[in-house]
Amino acid sequence: MRIFVALDLPDDLTAALGRVQDKLIVGRPVDEDDFHLTLAFVPKVSIPQLDDLALDLEMLVPPPVALRVTGLDTFGAAHPRSLHAVVAPDPALLALQSKVATLVRRSGIDLPHRKFVPHITLARFPSTIAPEDHARLGRFLSAHGGFTHPPVPAAGLTLYQSTLRDDGPVYDALQSHALG
Repeated sequence: MRIFVALDLPDDLTAALGRVQDKLIVGRPVDEDDFHLTLAFVPKVSIPQLDDLALDLEMLVPPPVALRVTGLDTFGAAHPRSLHAVVAPDPALLALQSKVATLVRRSGIDLPHRKFVPHITLARFPSTIAPEDHARLGRFLSAHGGFTHPPVPAAGLTLYQSTLRDDGPVYDALQSHALG
């Protein structure tokens, strides 16, 4: 089972990101209903580990977290894999991500120690992007890469199951928590 713990976005941020995403004519867009900010991703988890994590998350009292978008960027500069909205690394956001990572590891799940890069994925690209699509992406980023959004409170914290399908992943909420 693949799972992740994420912050859910408020409607106004989702709508604003959707309007920008609509201008992108390359790649496979992420459905607006699936926009989120991942705090921890686990590609393989057992049911007992999932149960332990869910119990720990139930006891967590997540503080309010503000999400401030500071631009658009890609992962994989020469060979872009995805387009995302960059989220400012607010201290409360970094602290919550660290706490969630600790809870994941405490549940016996092997979570690699990686630098947390807060972002919201907007589109994914094939492993080989055509030169004309690469140029279109470059023009899109030139025109819209400076997109910003003022700070808004995250809508909640959710534990999701992710199921891979040919047309992209499907996310199912397993457990949700209010912030603050």
